[in-house]
Amino acid sequence: MDLFLMTVTTGVMVGGIYALVALGWVLIYKCSGVLNLAMGEMTLIGAYVSLSFYSMGFPFIVALAISLVIGFILGVLTERIFLDRLIGEPVLTVIMVTVGLSFFFKGVVELIWGTDTRVFEPAVFALEPIRIGPLIIGQVYLWSFIAALVLLVVFVSFFKYTRWGLAMQATADDEMAALSVGVSARFVYAAAWAIAFMAAGVGGTLLGNINGLNISVSYLGLLVLPAVVLGGLNSVPGAIVGGIAIGILQNLCGTYLDRYFPGGVKEIAPFVFMAVFLLFKPYGLWGWERIERV
Repeated sequence: MDLFLMTVTTGVMVGGIYALVALGWVLIYKCSGVLNLAMGEMTLIGAYVSLSFYSMGFPFIVALAISLVIGFILGVLTERIFLDRLIGEPVLTVIMVTVGLSFFFKGVVELIWGTDTRVFEPAVFALEPIRIGPLIIGQVYLWSFIAALVLLVVFVSFFKYTRWGLAMQATADDEMAALSVGVSARFVYAAAWAIAFMAAGVGGTLLGNINGLNISVSYLGLLVLPAVVLGGLNSVPGAIVGGIAIGILQNLCGTYLDRYFPGGVKEIAPFVFMAVFLLFKPYGLWGWERIERV
């Protein structure tokens, strides 16, 4: 039972980071109907930017704040340079552009930072675990989860209570109606990409503190997809619930099934779950159900 509780607790904490990255998927899909297949590489860039400034001697919080600012700028530039002219074009065209962006971003990362695994030195979080009753929790997991939770609250509050956030929601619900009351679709798309870049970068930074940082962190972008599908591609609360659920599922499979199926069952399990789940709930738990009559 102690092992089970520790596995679930760690899964919840890692799932909070997944939820942060899933938020980026949901934002772009809500506003434009596009699956951003470059999300993993956006995660990678934000993580390496944080690592670079931390290695220069900046405090971790300052390095993270700088990466948020740079992520915002890169998100706006990406949307303006590569995607602005595609507004109104078929969705498949935009998706293929994001595929090209994923290769472009990965090439830039390899050119600047290389492919070797790098770690945050000195360690950001203390190595001594925290004991809570029968649970033994690594501080890197605990503080990463708290940071992810705080940022999720900030982003959700932004969407619910600010004028810009409400404009983004209005555009996602009905673009023509939003345009008719003066909402700029170009601004909304740029803001969605900027926030997605920021959320992905923070998620990558937190995971880099846990496992070290290398080019394989970009895999996180696809790993988070089952979480997005579970919650619903256009549901912000769904992204949070889905991220935590996938974190728990992955940890449970790693703890109890790896001994019987060695070779990466922990990485495969979320996608198997996604395939089965889609058979019964193709729109996710809170996704919009679109019914077309012909």
